[in-house]
Amino acid sequence: MRAVVQRVSWAKVSVEGRVVGAIGAGLCVLVGVGQADAEHDACLLAAKTVGLRVFEDDQGKMNRSVVETGGALLAVSQFTLYGDARKGRRPSFTLAMEPGRAVELFEVFCEECRRSGVRVEQGQFGAHMLVELGNDGPVTLLLDSARTF
Repeated sequence: MRAVVQRVSWAKVSVEGRVVGAIGAGLCVLVGVGQADAEHDACLLAAKTVGLRVFEDDQGKMNRSVVETGGALLAVSQFTLYGDARKGRRPSFTLAMEPGRAVELFEVFCEECRRSGVRVEQGQFGAHMLVELGNDGPVTLLLDSARTF
């Protein structure tokens, strides 16, 4: 699984003009599921995400996690994280998992984040979404469960 993790002041996701998920300070996480991914990948990615020390402590150093700050997490499914644009100009998405199984692993990721005590809001899987956010810092990290954490 892959994730783009952004530290945000706020974030929201809308579908057809209706807000389906919104948070204040915390993390906005775009999550992609690949063909080779399994439940283990979702659990690893969730643990890594909520444990990232990307929030400042009293000395101004990035030393606190979203769990420690009491922040929230907005998870948005994003199959295009598995886009392959090495050939030509039109990306191929053959490395992305089929939607039926992908939604299950996306839900495992969200539930594992909740188990850590983080409030999780979600986008709508498979929908055309408008994601808006205030990237704080900016702080943006790329995570991939295929690369050893």
